Amino acid sequence: MPIFTELILLPMKRIFWVLTTAIILAGCKEKDSRFAAAFTENFDGPKPEYFSGGSAPRLFFGIPSLTEEGTSVMLERIQPSDPPGPGASGAPEIASNKFTHFGSYSARLRLPDVKAVQPNAGAVTGFFTWINHEDSGLSEIDFEWHIADPSIIYIGAWTTNMETGGDQRVERTLNLSTGEILYTRYYYYTDRNYSGREMSDFDPSDDAAISPRTIQAIDGYDASKRFYIYGFDWYPDRITWWVKDPNSGEKIILWDYSGTTPGYSGIPQYPSNMRMNFWHTAHWAVETKPNAKEAPKYTYCMETDWMKYEPFVEINSKWLEDNDF
Repeated sequence: MPIFTELILLPMKRIFWVLTTAIILAGCKEKDSRFAAAFTENFDGPKPEYFSGGSAPRLFFGIPSLTEEGTSVMLERIQPSDPPGPGASGAPEIASNKFTHFGSYSARLRLPDVKAVQPNAGAVTGFFTWINHEDSGLSEIDFEWHIADPSIIYIGAWTTNMETGGDQRVERTLNLSTGEILYTRYYYYTDRNYSGREMSDFDPSDDAAISPRTIQAIDGYDASKRFYIYGFDWYPDRITWWVKDPNSGEKIILWDYSGTTPGYSGIPQYPSNMRMNFWHTAHWAVETKPNAKEAPKYTYCMETDWMKYEPFVEINSKWLEDNDF
């Protein structure tokens, strides 16, 4: 090849190489650094990799389990001096460092067993997603347990009607030791000041709202007696809450909600953060113990072995594109 032809082609080769390299590197980069990729937080070390929150002495990481040999856990601690309320001063809570969105969420956890020392203790554990954003209002999907009766599970979701400003909850409460569904209902507030609330059971013919109608019991279920794996799968048009049978490992579906409530959907849409908390409640008693609102008389600790998030990548990408997020 003539020398002058080679000199002409060199810049073109260099440009092609630069462009090709840029394309390859772009393909290797995380698409959106605001969002978490799939992760499992094992709480094996002194500091979590994917979460942040309060500091010692209320949160401990990489601690040998108080109840299961060979397991390292996150301990969340509440004590008699704690004021009531989630997020109150001292109440332990962790949140994912990045947004999580449509996907599968799960955790392995165990509540403290307080029945013998304080049967009416008022304290709640929450495993949930949450954000309260000016563009979308409140978005929350949750599991909750009241430690005074750890056979009862609360599951549900919060959204906000941005036209009226009122918050809405869809909720199912069940006794997993008996398989009894106590209720499946929705309620909403007329405004953001919570000055009025309306509540109703779902139409019994609405399969989308009350499926399944029966639940397999777990013999001897008690969330404070052993670790269980709980999870929920969040889609744009449905949420499925489940627990794993500790003997078979099979998923037991607790609620597969794809219904709607008057005025707007009960399914959150906005990116949130994955969370876990433990707090004193002075106003909310578990259904089976109406006096269970006492401040903790002793220090109580709940244990979390791990938390896991598996995003639905294609669904999330489409939502982000459709909503110009």
